[in-house]
Amino acid sequence: MQGYILAIHRVRDEDTIVTLLTPDYLHRLYRFYGARHSIINIGYKIDFEIEQNPKTTIERLRHVWQLPMGWFRDRERLHIWQRFVALFASHLRDSSEIDPFYFTLLEDAATLWQLKNPKRIVIESYIKLLAFEGRLHRHMECFLCEMPLDEAVTLTRAFLPAHPACAYQESFPLKGLQMLLHEGQALLLEDDEVDRLYEIVLEGL
Repeated sequence: MQGYILAIHRVRDEDTIVTLLTPDYLHRLYRFYGARHSIINIGYKIDFEIEQNPKTTIERLRHVWQLPMGWFRDRERLHIWQRFVALFASHLRDSSEIDPFYFTLLEDAATLWQLKNPKRIVIESYIKLLAFEGRLHRHMECFLCEMPLDEAVTLTRAFLPAHPACAYQESFPLKGLQMLLHEGQALLLEDDEVDRLYEIVLEGL
């Protein structure tokens, strides 16, 4: 079985509870610490087995094998990846059975991670997530004052559009936002604008 590590919580000594996203489930598994155990971390894609534990209700994580990705040695790319993946732990925390969409979203992002600015991939992936969950607002109307938006537009958490004066934030170019919201592409946005949108994503999915 394969999955992405979303969270690791220490529970006793070096033992941990590991949250893993697979195509159909969000698993929370107990992992005993040991010298022979592979090193695991948030964002890693691993192959693993699940072992039933007759003494407790929580299953065990066994026979872990890290599935390497070529860009893992790039510290900056890895750091952005880990921050992005960690957002799914809280977003999906009340779920057990999971739609394959979420696993596929991470798979697609991981494939592109070496080829593009990873922050752009995060933003475009977030647009896909909002659209899938029915939360993507494409209408150019301020969600705060409900008045039409003109050339000065900003986005707030969950990429809700607003007037910069209403949200007390800097504006983004209208054409760039329209391409992002309607086509899912960040091509018309400058790097500094991408950085600002990335920080909005980090506020929570």
